[in-house]
Amino acid sequence: MTIHVEGLVAIVIFYLVILFVGIWAAWKNKNSGVGESGDRSESIMVGGRDIGLFVGGFTMTATWVGGGYINGTAEYVYLPDYGLAWAQAPFGYALSLVVGGLFFAKPMRSRGYVTMLDPFQQLYGKRMGGLLFIPALMGEIFWSAAILSALGATLSVIVDINIDMSVVISALIAIFYTLVGGLYSVAYTDVVQLFCIFLGLWISVPFALSNPVVSDITVSAKERIYQSPWLGKIKPEDKWLWVDNFFLLMLGGIPWQVYFQRVLSASSATYAQVLSFLAAFGCLVMAVPSVLIGAIGASTDWNKTTYGHLAPKDKDDSDKILPIVLQHLCPPYISFFGLGAVSAAVMSSADSSILSASSMFARNIYQLAFRQSASDREIVWVMRITIFVFGALATAMALLTGSVYGLWYLSSDLVYVIIFPQLLSVLFVKGTNTYGSVAGYIFGLLLRIGGGEPYLRLPPFIYYPGWVMEEKVHHLTGNVEYFVLQRFPFKSVSMVASFLANVAFSYLTKYLFESGILSHKYDFLDAVVSKHSKEIMDKATLVSNHDNILLSEMAPVTQAIGASIAGTFTNTEALSDDEGASSPESFHSK
Repeated sequence: MTIHVEGLVAIVIFYLVILFVGIWAAWKNKNSGVGESGDRSESIMVGGRDIGLFVGGFTMTATWVGGGYINGTAEYVYLPDYGLAWAQAPFGYALSLVVGGLFFAKPMRSRGYVTMLDPFQQLYGKRMGGLLFIPALMGEIFWSAAILSALGATLSVIVDINIDMSVVISALIAIFYTLVGGLYSVAYTDVVQLFCIFLGLWISVPFALSNPVVSDITVSAKERIYQSPWLGKIKPEDKWLWVDNFFLLMLGGIPWQVYFQRVLSASSATYAQVLSFLAAFGCLVMAVPSVLIGAIGASTDWNKTTYGHLAPKDKDDSDKILPIVLQHLCPPYISFFGLGAVSAAVMSSADSSILSASSMFARNIYQLAFRQSASDREIVWVMRITIFVFGALATAMALLTGSVYGLWYLSSDLVYVIIFPQLLSVLFVKGTNTYGSVAGYIFGLLLRIGGGEPYLRLPPFIYYPGWVMEEKVHHLTGNVEYFVLQRFPFKSVSMVASFLANVAFSYLTKYLFESGILSHKYDFLDAVVSKHSKEIMDKATLVSNHDNILLSEMAPVTQAIGASIAGTFTNTEALSDDEGASSPESFHSK
């Protein structure tokens, strides 16, 4: 394969545009969101909480719509025996945003939190917050690594050279403008990113459809021409597996810092809800060209193209079907736009996850757990350092780890199984405590890890009902790989078990301590007996005697450097828009 000059030129142009927009956004908003107290760190994390509908709608959509989303959707539509029926991401993530907007955006935004981990540390304490940070961090880092790995796959279609340097340069650009502008740069580059994807793909689709080697996709949707129909089907024995994966996307797509970063940056709780609904629509719209490209790939006689006599599926190139279609089925001047736009979009997708991970570390681990007297300037520098460190870590994993997608699948499962039930408990269930939280964490972790992970070649030690031994043939090498397929919906069962364990153990420990069956001295987590003491208040576990966080108990103070962080979870300015909804008690009572 020779160098695709047009694609390289397009990449350079789109990269420069995104870099320029990122720096411009940082310069334009350099003083936005920084009040009299000079809270620059919070401005980097959630902007000035003044993100409007236009930019907010685009950046919320870009929470999930990026390189992995468009490449993955096209891949599943193209894959034989999967097809559109198994391309669950568009509907799964769209419903995730709807559910998040209906039930989670308003309570989170109304209480003025800065990160997703704030309510956990508030109710369960700093140690539990640190434990919940682990799966949250894994999800963000592995997602970034998977995105950068997808970038490598896209670039390898354009140039037949070592693409490691291109991935490193791409990551450095994303890290640079995130360092400079924080959420503002991420949000404004998201606008450019979605325009790139939308224009690049929609310009390419008509040309690919009209290529003479492509059969009528309406025919190949239901009839076999070159491979199985691209609509796909769900076999009866796989229905519970399909349901499990769908709930993983729909509910597991909620407890991510990348989503709540947008929610918490909205100018009001109502705006946060509206942005979620707009983004749900945007997710569906942005998936349409990917679905069409996957269908085109399944309807093409690849033997008559410049790609070669074997179809991509027979070369284990299914994950690259989108850039392959753009390059081999479109004229050069059209693939110029398509390939450049897709590459730039993939690169730009990594920034928000890196910012999310650094925000949680700087605030919830460094500031609230270790350095409660840290100055704002110190927190800003911690964020900058961790943006670079986490970005470098994601890049290294993308280049050195062959199983980065497996790591992301497992970590996203842990977010669903562990963090989602904890979020449900902390926002909507009265009386849960740290003991229940730890029990739920352990139950969810064991039940999920016990099911194994084929992508990581991690064998199961729990064989759920309906498991079967499957084989995977590598077409290029001819090697056959055997793995255990769990058809039982064990991920969703693990999530429910984690939630029930949290509630059950919380009420059990509360009863045991308050009834005197267990001595108060055994309350080593200070979760039941000692939770109202001033020491715990200073640890930022602000819990009222109703087991709820009452904002009326938090007197508004002017934050001073070195002061107690008892009030750091509450942003009084952020609450002024929705005062009627600001009491968590009102959410529990609904």
